[in-house]
Amino acid sequence: MAAAVREGRLRAVDAVDGALERIRRVDRALGAFAEVWEEAARDRAREIDAHVAAGERRLPLAGVPIGVKGRHGLRTAGALIDAGCVPVGATAVPGPGTPWQTWGIGAHGRTVNPWRADRTPGGSSAGSAAAVAAGLVPLATGSDGAGSVRIPAAWCGIVGLKATNGRFPSVDRTGLAAPGALARHAADVEAYWRAMTGAADPGPPVSGPFSAVFSPDLGFADTEPESSALARAAAARLAAAGVRLEPLGTPPMRLEDPAPAWLALRRSTRSTRSAGSTRSTQDALRARSVNDRRLAGLFARADLLLTPTTPNAPHGHEGPGDRYSTALTWAFNLSGHPAISIPAGIGSDGCPRGLQVVAAHGREAALLAVAAAAEDSRQGH
Repeated sequence: MAAAVREGRLRAVDAVDGALERIRRVDRALGAFAEVWEEAARDRAREIDAHVAAGERRLPLAGVPIGVKGRHGLRTAGALIDAGCVPVGATAVPGPGTPWQTWGIGAHGRTVNPWRADRTPGGSSAGSAAAVAAGLVPLATGSDGAGSVRIPAAWCGIVGLKATNGRFPSVDRTGLAAPGALARHAADVEAYWRAMTGAADPGPPVSGPFSAVFSPDLGFADTEPESSALARAAAARLAAAGVRLEPLGTPPMRLEDPAPAWLALRRSTRSTRSAGSTRSTQDALRARSVNDRRLAGLFARADLLLTPTTPNAPHGHEGPGDRYSTALTWAFNLSGHPAISIPAGIGSDGCPRGLQVVAAHGREAALLAVAAAAEDSRQGH
């Protein structure tokens, strides 16, 4: 799309009008957008067309309509706008007091999963994932404090990247949240990454072979058999994409359950007490240090860690039940590692599941390379 706009084969105004028309036609049932900025989007698209008509060819994402997470999402979309993207609206996020941040509330009501309207798309980047999966926009921004990009990407059957924590500025005082993006294609997430990092020249391509270990539960999670089986099959297909699966080791690598440490760190920013002021908090943070050491040891001998993105299937709008949807994702918000969710397959309920791929700090390029190769390996599956 961007190439067509830069070369004059497609007007940015027409690309944006196409997205706005799809939103008008579909979003009353989907609930993916909290606000739609029609006039502002058309004004921005006309500016891009004027730049192209004047011979400007430097906008790598010229005319690409995007959704931005939440009503304040423009604050973190500056690099994408500079690259030529056109924000068409604010995507739905959970309302105040929504349990577990797994829902979204759009202008027309709750956000539904495009695969099954009786299921949640996941959250908290709920509207971004639903909008991309349903084809309303090709790219949307997200933020991930416990799995808020990766979980909805998995449950909507798309690609979702969480950057290394601290790589970009964040308003989250805990340091748990990192920005990210959701798209249907790995190449589009890579385009997002280039825009965010200013990598006009991406340098030599990163490719395999990559060594990887697969864990269905990280040693503590209650993973459903079907979610585990779909992720394991997706991991096996990566062999054709230059990923070499290694045994977990003896004894197998296992992490401490990150829930107490994550919750303690979150609580510490809302309390006048210091982070280490209670025995339970101290114990939780010691467990975090244990996990940091174990992950450092793992990435010293392997390039990648593979897991199911979630231990469970997309749940209904009444809630997740007893399983933490974040069980396999929030360890990497604590540790800061970059991670990506890629489609793993379709469950017996007709809904997608994801395969989570985690890399060492700063190794987003390896994740993007694996996601692109995985896309090729999924042909026929």
